[in-house]
Amino acid sequence: MMKRLLPHPALSIMLLIVWLLMANTVTVGGVLLGTVFGLVLPKFTEPFWPDRPRVRFGRALLGYCVIVLFDIVVANFQVARLILFRRNRDLRSRWLVVPIALRTPEAVTVLAATISLTPGTVSSDVSADGRSLLVHALDVGDEAAEITRIKTRYEARLQRIFA
Repeated sequence: MMKRLLPHPALSIMLLIVWLLMANTVTVGGVLLGTVFGLVLPKFTEPFWPDRPRVRFGRALLGYCVIVLFDIVVANFQVARLILFRRNRDLRSRWLVVPIALRTPEAVTVLAATISLTPGTVSSDVSADGRSLLVHALDVGDEAAEITRIKTRYEARLQRIFA
């Protein structure tokens, strides 16, 4: 019964939150309208998501969000320092080919978005076979260490979230 009413509970909650953020106010009418959107839109989109991945909410997801936010803040300071105190010719920008073990498109998308959100790195492309991610990094001393950092810091956590 609950699965028929809420086929995508996370999407329903996200739609309600986004609706309230767009309205820029919390009113009874806004919450009711957001709830209607959160119930109706996932029901209409359900046929387009036949093999949706199982996402583990809880400690793993919360920990991942905290680490990503922390890395974004730290990377902002690192990039600012690079721009302010180093010459362009001293930057060691590199293209990295990061092999990935993630198999669901949603997990790969979250990994690519996480890399792009962190200043100083941009995920550019996923290989045709979906087994590697092309990443451009602004300043890399050790390519192998940077690839290992991406795999251990982000990919390993995403594997636990997208079980």
